Amino acid sequence: MNIVKDFKNDLLKRRELVVGIEAEQNPGIEYSKEEAVKKFKVDKELVVVKKVGSSFGSNKFNVELFIYDSVEIKDKVEPKIKQKKK
Repeated sequence: MNIVKDFKNDLLKRRELVVGIEAEQNPGIEYSKEEAVKKFKVDKELVVVKKVGSSFGSNKFNVELFIYDSVEIKDKVEPKIKQKKK
């Protein structure tokens, strides 16, 4: 895992990262989150993976993720998941 872009957003109190991962198949959101937790030594609750993407036929993936300063700030900033109506 190598860091492509690292930006500290003081207004939203988070660290915005784009990291590169080499894998044979799409690493997925959960695997990317676990790798970020290991690399940056933060709590799993503070990491939000926004996008996992690559070029066609390439084994290099770009992962966009946010690392928040606290869980309360994350809950305020991140959009809520809508519940289905019954």
